[in-house]
Amino acid sequence: MLSRHADNLYWLARYVERAENTARLIEAATRLSAMPVAHRDGRNEWEMALDATGTTVAFKGAGNGEATQRSVIDFLAFSPDNPSSIRSCLDVARANARSVRTALTMDMWETINSGWLESKKVVPASLGRQQLSDHLSGIKEVSLRFDGSAYRTMLRNDAYYFLRLGTYMERADFTARILAVKADVLDPDRPSPGGGFDYYQWSWILRSVSALTSYHWVYRENLKPHLVAEFLILKEEMPRSLVSCYDNITRFLDALSRDYGRQGVSQRRARQILGRLQDADLAGVFRAGLADFLSDFVGENAGLGSAIAEQYLT
Repeated sequence: MLSRHADNLYWLARYVERAENTARLIEAATRLSAMPVAHRDGRNEWEMALDATGTTVAFKGAGNGEATQRSVIDFLAFSPDNPSSIRSCLDVARANARSVRTALTMDMWETINSGWLESKKVVPASLGRQQLSDHLSGIKEVSLRFDGSAYRTMLRNDAYYFLRLGTYMERADFTARILAVKADVLDPDRPSPGGGFDYYQWSWILRSVSALTSYHWVYRENLKPHLVAEFLILKEEMPRSLVSCYDNITRFLDALSRDYGRQGVSQRRARQILGRLQDADLAGVFRAGLADFLSDFVGENAGLGSAIAEQYLT
């Protein structure tokens, strides 16, 4: 496969996953903003949403002023000045899909193309609460249909492996960033301010990655900060956990190495990161500092992305 086709497939999957993640984040922030205890830690939920997407500097640089519900939703969902906005993600995903049209199945292409056309019809200024909710649900549906179509209809070859690699790289990055934004409220030794504040913060983290119901299935008890961290970092059965993402990243990189007949830096780095996650225990993570652990992980994940680009995409 030509490197530019591999690059298009990899980033197609990353942008579709990013659009879904941002839609879930906006939904969770909207829900948290309706709670009476949302501002106890000095930052509002919209500033946290910007931090989680790594767009705080870009938001301020675009002259948006204070982070309010309206300004942040406009920036994260619709702004052409934000390359990670939902609309920008769908624009790039659709352009990438066009360039590798023959590598995709009909179901995958129609999902991306129709989702992009529908998103173009949305006029941000005219959106009410229900219309925004419908739009975000539509974005999630596009991502889920695209993911499901790839799983059910694509040949298991290098095109499929690059696509899945992009999905799990983006998913791991988002989960780590969500946890990093609220690392302070996940410290089990932190004094609770009471009034349900902590519960809303922990549920915001889980809702942002669509994991609240799964948490209750696994632990069958009320939310506890150390269990939220364990669930999203170390639980292999949770598909958005860091260890689960890296189990898949390693698997698809190994599949590429088998197809191409050689391994490289990206396979070695991925196995090293996966090994550290599998060997980690929660007590050790908190002793070393959860915020530092997550910051290191985001850096390592970005480093692996660079290694994949150098080995396969350029």
